[in-house]
Amino acid sequence: MKRLQVLEAIKRTKVIAIIRAERDWPISEVVTALYWGGIRAIEITMNTPEALKHIQDSTELSLPDLQIGAGTVLDGETASAAIRAGASFMLTPTLEPEVLRVCNRYGILGIPGVFTPTEVVQAYELGALVVKVFPAGVIGPGYIRDLKGPLPHVELIPVGGVNLQNAGSFVQAGAFAIGVGGQLVDKSAIAKGELGYLTAKAREFLRAVSEM
Repeated sequence: MKRLQVLEAIKRTKVIAIIRAERDWPISEVVTALYWGGIRAIEITMNTPEALKHIQDSTELSLPDLQIGAGTVLDGETASAAIRAGASFMLTPTLEPEVLRVCNRYGILGIPGVFTPTEVVQAYELGALVVKVFPAGVIGPGYIRDLKGPLPHVELIPVGGVNLQNAGSFVQAGAFAIGVGGQLVDKSAIAKGELGYLTAKAREFLRAVSEM
C-alpha cells in the first residue's frame, strides 16, 4: 500500500520538512535543495499560496523516492483536493475524523494532530498509523517518553518547536520522526537565494536524529 511506502520513507530519514511558503518562493527549488540534503518527506501546507499547484509541481520533479505531502489540512474537501494534486501523505493540526476517513479511503497516509493521550487513542482507533504531537515544543521530549509508556504501539511525530538542539532528544525519547518548519526551511536564506543553506541545514538535522 502507498501509505506504508510513505511511512517507510519517513522512518528511514526521521525528518519531515515543512514548507509554509510565501507567495514569491521558488518552491520547486526549495524542495530540490531539501532533497539534496537528504530529506525524502516534504510537507507543503495548504495555507501556502497556490498550495495545490506547488504540490502537483513538486510531485513531477525527477527526484527518486521523494514523498510530497499536504499540511494544515482542516477538512475532508481539502484532503480530497490535495490527493488529486498528488499528495501522498497529509498532516492536520487537529484530530479531524473526516480527513482520516478520506485518507484511509484512498490509501493515503493521514497524520492527525493530537496533544492528549485521549486524542492519541482516538486517532489510532480511527485508523491512524502515526500521529503528530502538536505543539511539541511547549512540552519537550519528556512528554513523548511519557506517552510511549502506556501507548507503545502508537508512533509519534513531534511538530512545533523542534530545532537542532532538541531534535535528537525527541528521537531518543521514542519519537518515530520529527517535523521541522522554519528551523529548517529558513525564510531569510530563501529570500537571499541561498538555497545551499537549506541543503546544509537538512544534513545537520539528519545527523542529529541519526546519532540517537
